[in-house]
Amino acid sequence: FHIGEREEKCIIEDIPSDTLVVGNYKVQRWDIHKHDFLESAPGLGMFVTVTSPTGEVLLSKLYGPQGTFSFTSYLSGEQIICFQSNSTRFAVTAGSKLRIHLDIRVGEHFLDESAIQAKDKVDEVNVRLEHLIEQIHHVTREQDYEREREEKFRKTSEETNSSILWWAIVQTLILISIGIWQIKSLRDFFISKKLV
Repeated sequence: FHIGEREEKCIIEDIPSDTLVVGNYKVQRWDIHKHDFLESAPGLGMFVTVTSPTGEVLLSKLYGPQGTFSFTSYLSGEQIICFQSNSTRFAVTAGSKLRIHLDIRVGEHFLDESAIQAKDKVDEVNVRLEHLIEQIHHVTREQDYEREREEKFRKTSEETNSSILWWAIVQTLILISIGIWQIKSLRDFFISKKLV
């Protein structure tokens, strides 16, 4: 995505609780003379801020033009990940565009292949098995979180349907009451004018 040099851009990720999130990014600055983005932006860094659904700051750190950040979500819900450059130029002169390449991996644990090759085959199978077990736990947590969200949505839908039913009943009673009142008023009017 593209941002301005002094602009802050935020991304919302819906993440279950107790989940590791790893993000890799690289920043490129627009070069006016070459009309292209430079591969690296020397001297330019990025402030990365992560906020939990309750507003608690989980991560707030300055990184270089490319880097890796990670955090663990303690609560399920929408985590807000914000990026802003550390540019010190004035807003009037800081008109440069930045391109950010971002890769976010949720709940992934990376295997160190060199460590696996250094161990014998039994340890390799053991490490891979532990990795698979961790992935199964992550999938289970993700399913529990989705089940919880579905239950909340279903409850909200049922409450809304119940409210609509009661509103329809109230409207019907009001219309019947108004109809009876109009008939009585017209009958009294006709009797008083001796038309009936």
